[in-house]
Amino acid sequence: MNPSELTEKTHIKYMKAALKQAQKAYQLGEVPIGCVIVHEGKIIARGYNRRNTDKNTMAHAEITAINRASKKIGDWRLEECTLYVTLEPCQMCAGAIVQARIPSVVMGCMNPKAGCAGSILNLLNMPEFNHQVDVTRGILEEECSQMLKQFFKELRIRNKLEK
Repeated sequence: MNPSELTEKTHIKYMKAALKQAQKAYQLGEVPIGCVIVHEGKIIARGYNRRNTDKNTMAHAEITAINRASKKIGDWRLEECTLYVTLEPCQMCAGAIVQARIPSVVMGCMNPKAGCAGSILNLLNMPEFNHQVDVTRGILEEECSQMLKQFFKELRIRNKLEK
């Protein structure tokens, strides 16, 4: 198996783990976004969207996972980690990724309305910052996108019924 196949297989493995986190958010009625952080071939932190549940603006999947990874490693710098997330990070999460010095981010689907890792902006690759992030896009893109589409379809139906 050549290295690019190994990388693709590895990315799929960890994106599936991020999708499991997104499913937890879905079950809570939250926008289904999930994240895992990998260090030395092991998942060291997980997170999923809990903004409404926790009544906390910052309860995004990536922020939760970054906080947990920092505790696990014992440092705010996550310089040897890879972050996997089902949806392109927003400006807050992209900023936290840069601040945490995470070298690599793997994303499922893009977010054309709020994404800051290539859609609206690309905060992960701004040369003006002291850290840039290697970005891989489109891993299990269809699965990630479908979960979000299904969630919003159900939400629109629920909202109509409540009126």
